[in-house]
Amino acid sequence: MVQAGNETYSVEADLPREVSVFPVSGALLLPGGQLPLNVFEPRYLEMIDDTMADDRLIGMIQPRLDGALLASGEPELCSVGCLGRITSLSETGDGRYIVSLHGVARFRVLQEVAAARPYRRCRIASFVGDLDTGAGAAEVDRDGLIAVFRRYLEANQLEADWDSVAKASNETLVNAFCIMSPYGPAEKQALLEAADLKTRAETLVAITEIALARESGEDGDAHTIQ
Repeated sequence: MVQAGNETYSVEADLPREVSVFPVSGALLLPGGQLPLNVFEPRYLEMIDDTMADDRLIGMIQPRLDGALLASGEPELCSVGCLGRITSLSETGDGRYIVSLHGVARFRVLQEVAAARPYRRCRIASFVGDLDTGAGAAEVDRDGLIAVFRRYLEANQLEADWDSVAKASNETLVNAFCIMSPYGPAEKQALLEAADLKTRAETLVAITEIALARESGEDGDAHTIQ
């Protein structure tokens, strides 16, 4: 069962079979994770308006990694994305929306459908197993994950709120590390498509080990990750 805002998702019938999608390169939303969005393009402002009047669910997805385009000039989409429920929305003074999404479940794109609206919609098949919150969390190598994360921070002169890290569940920790990671679209897609939480943690560790091996060791100012 996934609790997102005031809504609970526990069975396949709770999930849509068609959803409006928001293609953003490098953005990663995971089941149970949080993702802030800065929405400014008019068609996606309209999508948010329509979604708020409906089920508050949108599909976060990346454009296809090879840059392939449709005949319309729109980017083709990756095959897997993640449903997110809008849990907060605020308007800015310059026509933007600041939106917070709570990840519900991943989905596979079955077919893009013609839409009367300017934004894109897809028919989807959701990963129902993602509704089993925390599945596989006990199998995560928490110590190994934290150790490699600490090494990455030290190599880049960054800091973390270690009190919060100590209190976080394995699922929260894996999601947070994945979402805040500075890696590119291909790595983010690999993290999204990992079979389970344990595999996702192992994938993140492997990607980070590669990054550390390439680390230049240049000095810089310290920052704090909250």
